[in-house]
Amino acid sequence: MIERHFNVPFVASLALREKQIQQNYRPVIAVHKWFARRPGTLFRALILSEFTDKPVFDTFYQTNDLPGIRVFDPFMGGGTTMMEANRVGCSVTGTDINPMAWWIVRQELQDLDVDAYQKAAEQLRAHLEAEIGHLYRTTCVRCGNPDAHVKYFLWVKTATCGSCGRDTDLFPNFLVSENVRHPANVFVCGHCGELFEAEDRKNPGACPACGKALPLHHTAGRNKATCKHCDKPVRYPSESVPAHRLFAMECSCNRCAKKGTSQKGRLFKKPDSADLERFEEAAKQLAILQPAFIPDDAIPKGDETERLHRWGYQHYRDLFNARQLLGLELSCQWIDQVEDLRIREALATNLSDLLRYQNMLCRYDTMALKSLDIFSVHGFPVGLIQCESNFFGIAGARGVPVGSGGWLNIVEKYAKAKRYCVRPFEIRHEGSRKTEVPITGEWIGPCRDTQSDPAIRSIRLLCDDSSTLALNGDRFDAVFTDPPYFGNVQYAELMDFCYVWLRKLLSRSIPEFMKPSTRHQNELTGNANMGRGLDHFAEGMSRTLSLTAQRLESGRPLAFTYHHNQLDAYIPIAVAMLDSKLVCSASLPCPAEMGASIHINGTESSIVDTVFVCRSTGSVPRRWIVENAQGMAGILQRDVEDLSAGGLTVTQGDIRCVCFGHLIRLAVWFLRKEWDATWPIGERLAKVGEWIKIFGGVDAVLTELGATFDDAGLRQQWKPEGAWSVREEREDEISF
Repeated sequence: MIERHFNVPFVASLALREKQIQQNYRPVIAVHKWFARRPGTLFRALILSEFTDKPVFDTFYQTNDLPGIRVFDPFMGGGTTMMEANRVGCSVTGTDINPMAWWIVRQELQDLDVDAYQKAAEQLRAHLEAEIGHLYRTTCVRCGNPDAHVKYFLWVKTATCGSCGRDTDLFPNFLVSENVRHPANVFVCGHCGELFEAEDRKNPGACPACGKALPLHHTAGRNKATCKHCDKPVRYPSESVPAHRLFAMECSCNRCAKKGTSQKGRLFKKPDSADLERFEEAAKQLAILQPAFIPDDAIPKGDETERLHRWGYQHYRDLFNARQLLGLELSCQWIDQVEDLRIREALATNLSDLLRYQNMLCRYDTMALKSLDIFSVHGFPVGLIQCESNFFGIAGARGVPVGSGGWLNIVEKYAKAKRYCVRPFEIRHEGSRKTEVPITGEWIGPCRDTQSDPAIRSIRLLCDDSSTLALNGDRFDAVFTDPPYFGNVQYAELMDFCYVWLRKLLSRSIPEFMKPSTRHQNELTGNANMGRGLDHFAEGMSRTLSLTAQRLESGRPLAFTYHHNQLDAYIPIAVAMLDSKLVCSASLPCPAEMGASIHINGTESSIVDTVFVCRSTGSVPRRWIVENAQGMAGILQRDVEDLSAGGLTVTQGDIRCVCFGHLIRLAVWFLRKEWDATWPIGERLAKVGEWIKIFGGVDAVLTELGATFDDAGLRQQWKPEGAWSVREEREDEISF
């Protein structure tokens, strides 16, 4: 059972490392972007802890086969539970209200002839190269090669001055590249537009071409700038789609590479007239094309899309420039003619994922010198400098992609993902040494890729509302899931960006893609524009957990991860458990976010989830049932020690979230006997809140914790450290 065999330090050490470079540990997730994926190592550990009779550190690196075990995931999202349970031989059923989530999991678990797929992808790239390859070429400024590749086109937004009527650039600053991966800092002159290098980033000096200092008073910020022509104020954004000007390019020259040129660093270039003409050619070619796949869908009102509307973006096609739209339309036309259904669907999925890099919201990382995809911050960021990636991807030495964001990059990741399904592995860390451990005998998908073993595993995927799902009498041995987190990222609003393209390409054969949007009134996330608050979230979670609990075999686990930085968002979880007549038998901490991510690192956010384990009957360790803040502080102290032993530098935010989890577990334990699920939802939420208040709340527990909390850091500063250890104790248990 999880309560006995799960080991926090061991699993924490695995999860921490996986989340920093998740595609290296679970390559299958590269099938398509999904948000906030929980560590596969965590869910593997939960499944093995429940259904094997040994501690998880004894079984994790072994081949496991659990035929006959039926696992259900009512919120399958990116498919972590489905893949991990299927991999060890379980029969899996999963559902998600979002058709993009359903599609992604379908592609992750579907069989594919990878060699045939790669051959088709190469043919697609060759077709596109013949049609529009010249639009991504330039003349090398070092050797004069007229066939150099453009890795990235850099565009600056422009605004029309209301005083003089001329366009002015909206540069937030004039830095193009930092001297980290390039020998010197690169600047663009705000007067003449030339690029130049400087050793001192803060004091770059005058432009060598025009002799003028950078016009720092003309930089843009806080929705205003100063016109570079008349020095009058310019306001932005306007009601129309923003205009852009191409001002720089990062290039790759094969001829220079072969010559072994002594000049190191990246190749930056100011666009010449031929470069500008190539873009105009793309615009003209798009104008005479009769597009069948470019979506005309309007961008609907929403929490995340409100920013796009403020910037004048009204339709999804507005988020792409002419060259990107041309390449995407030609790709769709070719994919639509592929006869092999599996390969056609795989390439369509690739195109959907490619959209993240082929749009005019991508930004350029001046330190790493690469494109940042549109969802790098889980939103629709509208910057002043945008990065257009090479559409095809550039093959460097030994075929390794140069740069990011092209077809070559997406296809390579997809092929690696599907090969991992046939031959999965785990990563073992021994000190500073990292070893890839093949797990022979396991695989992901409906059947093994060998004629000698025709074993078939049951996979059932549903695109439906889990709170009203008809399961037709199905019974399950476990439920493992990662439910929506109230007030979290509006996944549906973001995924519509991809969905409107996939719908154009596949809706004729995929009924789940007939709806105009992935959005649904019953989504379990807070959304101000749709009037969804805590009551909506609590009622939806209650319906889902109650329905699911009815399908569980007696005493079997319903285990799920949860994480939020506010205690109020945990209270609906307690209500849902109580309504479903389940007891929370464990609340286990585990790192589940990427501490080094843009929106986490350096902030006061927590990266630790609570794994809530619920059962209809069973037992819990007596030491977990405490009646005051002092007792809970003792439990919390132990959790901090276990997380630290797993390598996590625990912050105050982490401790606070772990405390939330224990408060919810105890609220369920002490309120369950008097609970009435027919009380109005507001009263049920208030009952839980009142119990927490009487207990003393979070502050009382943290006060009792003393220096452990006070001395913890405020901000996330991730680095791997520590080594996990094992606690061996006999537990005195309480039955329920």
